Amino acid sequence: MTEQVKFEDNLKKLETIVNKLESGDVPLEEALKSFEEGVKLSNELQQTLAQAERTLTKVINENGDEVDFDRDPDYE
Repeated sequence: MTEQVKFEDNLKKLETIVNKLESGDVPLEEALKSFEEGVKLSNELQQTLAQAERTLTKVINENGDEVDFDRDPDYE
């Protein structure tokens, strides 16, 4: 649950930064710092989503081993 809260918090921070930068009322130096922070947050969010995707595409086989989910090729 902690990771979900962190993800949501980081997403809100990123949205705040984007809104602030879009307003255009930010001094250049502050805008650059905010942009750098936004890029860092964006990368962290992307990594979290990629990890979640990898986790969600795993299943436990009959031997109790974790394996990648392989969808039936005839199912679409």
